[in-house]
Amino acid sequence: MNTERKNPVPQGKYAPAVRRGELIFTAGMTPRRDGVLLLAGRVRASEPLETYREAVRLAAANALTAAQNMLADGERIAQVLSLSVFICAEPDFTAHAKLADFASEYLDAELGAAGAAARTSVGVATLPGGAPVEIQMICAAE
Repeated sequence: MNTERKNPVPQGKYAPAVRRGELIFTAGMTPRRDGVLLLAGRVRASEPLETYREAVRLAAANALTAAQNMLADGERIAQVLSLSVFICAEPDFTAHAKLADFASEYLDAELGAAGAAARTSVGVATLPGGAPVEIQMICAAE
């Protein structure tokens, strides 16, 4: 297992990622750095989407780090198969897909074509610790 990158700090009793064969499943990752939430509160329709860019990218980075730490020496992420973006938003917020694009753009920058995943973005009432976004991925290793 590759542990060069520090895994995100779990906020409960769970593993940051698990692997079965070539498939790696990450836990839901919020925008935390060293266990501290970067941004809290609901995503607001009245705020520019840019307000949330760093938080979404950090959540995606945490998920990618957890997945990469499941790789053996010499392996790589062959493909992000599925990307789920959960957004704690006010009821009038409807730009879920545009906000999720920040995660897709991050994965594209880090992995190129291997970062292009089937994706869903879902509005939810609450997220752990008051996070505005949570990201979960399924990856294939090779």
